[in-house]
Amino acid sequence: MKTIATIILFLITLNAFAQKQTYEFVTYTQPAGWKKEVKPNTYTSYTITNSQNNSYCQIFIMLSTTSKGGIEQDFESEWQGLIVKNYGVTEAPNITEPTSENGWTAKGGVATFAFDKSKSIAMLTTMSGYGKAVSIIAVTNSQDYMPVIQQFLESVKMSKPQNNTNVITTNTNNTNNNSDNPSIIGTWVIGTSAQSSWRVNNGVMSTIWRQYTFNTDGSYTFYCKSFDPLVKELLFTRENGTYQVNGNNITVIPQKSAVESWTKKNGTNQFGQLISSQNHQLEKVTYQFSKHYFSGTQKWSLVLQADKATERDGPFSSSSLKNAWIYDVVSSNNLAIEIP
Repeated sequence: MKTIATIILFLITLNAFAQKQTYEFVTYTQPAGWKKEVKPNTYTSYTITNSQNNSYCQIFIMLSTTSKGGIEQDFESEWQGLIVKNYGVTEAPNITEPTSENGWTAKGGVATFAFDKSKSIAMLTTMSGYGKAVSIIAVTNSQDYMPVIQQFLESVKMSKPQNNTNVITTNTNNTNNNSDNPSIIGTWVIGTSAQSSWRVNNGVMSTIWRQYTFNTDGSYTFYCKSFDPLVKELLFTRENGTYQVNGNNITVIPQKSAVESWTKKNGTNQFGQLISSQNHQLEKVTYQFSKHYFSGTQKWSLVLQADKATERDGPFSSSSLKNAWIYDVVSSNNLAIEIP
């Protein structure tokens, strides 16, 4: 009888695990016995905990965002916005090679982070296709859940969007303006250098990096780092606040802004010791924004435009676009600012 009962229980468990679910473009097999949570317009998640050994595991299927231009850009943006921001991961991820199926290209990465005085693992799988980016997150502090995570990911099937009229294509040679529904979520960086003939001839180029991170909860951070070989200190601006999107307009509403002065570590552009900090004037600005693919650099950029230059963004970028700042997505060739 015990044997029969065990077999029946096993079959019930298999049947429970085999239940198919669909969230937007993702069809998957849900893990049996895990707590399900749906956060409207954000994600569907599954969670399990074990109080006996203090272990846990969470799996999140995120709502899609507009593609940044391809799997490399999408994975980098999702890693920064979903993993680094939410879990404080500082190490570079171990990355899998991209694979493609049914018009979607997938790429994964894994790294460790500290949680509740112990080590946890964060895993990100991003799928890019049809002008969309979809991510699945798995976090755990126990190897015991790795087989379930593996089963879950192997069960994932991606479907083609039914309404594909406004999808971005990434292999075009023309400049695309995805103004129907451009996504600004992620981290965007711009770097400018002084181009005077004297500085160029004497090799004392100054550089200013500016960086926005727009989060899914309507908050943002802005950083500005200024390095000049002729100045003893590094200047660094920290700003945070909220933003509101209305069509193709975005209004940035700062809540706190401060300018810091730092020593240069070994005379380089690396931060040494904090010297001083003072509050900075808050600048509420409404920009027109769009996404453009530049065939020359073969990358997507976030374009902000305004009637006049702002103190936050500095002079307009040199481009054919009028009154514009061109921010590029964070990548291995366009690193995020290292925050002191």
